[in-house]
Amino acid sequence: MDKYNILVIDDEKEIVDLIRIYLQNEGYNVFVGFNGIEGMEIFEKQKIDLLILDIMMPGTDGLQVCRKIRESSNIPIIIISAKSQDIDKILGLGTGADDYVTKPFNPMELIARVKSQLRRFYYFNTQPQSNNDKYIIEISGLTINKISHTVSLLGNAIDLTPTEYEILLLLAGNPGRVFSAEEIFLSVWKEKYYDSNNTVMVHIWRLREKIEANPKEPEIIKTVWGVGYKIED
Repeated sequence: MDKYNILVIDDEKEIVDLIRIYLQNEGYNVFVGFNGIEGMEIFEKQKIDLLILDIMMPGTDGLQVCRKIRESSNIPIIIISAKSQDIDKILGLGTGADDYVTKPFNPMELIARVKSQLRRFYYFNTQPQSNNDKYIIEISGLTINKISHTVSLLGNAIDLTPTEYEILLLLAGNPGRVFSAEEIFLSVWKEKYYDSNNTVMVHIWRLREKIEANPKEPEIIKTVWGVGYKIED
């Protein structure tokens, strides 16, 4: 299998050099952009498997880049940012990023997140097709094919990222069961959950925007206040 191509977009040369060294040591091909425009030019010319993206850059910032890429691609996007407030993480994840790492960060932790996202994305996109009904979940108007990893709502295809798909599969595969944010996080991200972690909430919001007629009054993914989320049979 070919090496994965990682694109790093950050205007801080020292950080870029550090990330590049660690990624190359793991065998990845690394492309570098020092601003949003340069990064987008590389993305349009190269086959990129994962993006590591800073938010605060002059000109076209990281959020603009993230939105632009999400118009055409579901590749994993990891935001690295000096902004550490919950609202900043919510904004970054809500824009379409899959993960958010706060500066300063441990390079080995970043590498672990890169590997996790690539595993999820590669598995999501390379499973064989099957027509076997036992791999089909039909619930609340949703049809989920567990082999092809495709989702449709009332016959219309829904474009999900691998992370969104895994959350939806967890809920739809266990109808009526309420999952706490901690249970969802541990199941999907397989990492320790922290009370201030808004990652699950933001991904649920993004899912609702794609599958609910009115995301503010969800009929499919329901909130059980003080407990978690569920999908009814």
